[in-house]
Parts: sequence; C-alpha cells; structure tokens
Amino acid sequence: MTDDPVLIAYAVKRSGRSKKAIWTRVGRAYPHETGAGLTVILDAIPADGRIILLERDDADDARLEREAIRRQK
Repeated sequence: MTDDPVLIAYAVKRSGRSKKAIWTRVGRAYPHETGAGLTVILDAIPADGRIILLERDDADDARLEREAIRRQK
C-alpha cells in the first residue's frame, strides 16, 4: 500500500436548524496492492452507513505532510 491516500472518506450530516452540511473525515482509500481497486481504511463508521469518497485537496496534502514530519521525529 502506498503512503498517500488517493481518496478521502467523509460522512456528511445536516445540522439542526440551519440544515448546513457538516463534513466529517472518517477514513481514506489507497490503490489496492494487487492492481485494480482500492483499499478503504475507516477510522469511524457513520450511523447512516453513507460514506462519500472525494479526491484529496490542498488541505489534505498539508495535513499529510505535517503527519509525515511528525513521524520522522
């Protein structure tokens, strides 16, 4: 498995009155080791079972870089 995920897993819930979407990161997906497909690693499972997979963005890249630096210490 590569070190960097290709997709980030999110759970999305609507807040009470405002109905604003609240996105919570619940995991990540990596290219599968033997070829086609993905390996999904979940840190949490949404109560409704719905998971949205999105490509990484700049914020995810910055967080991954911080984590890599922290692991090196």
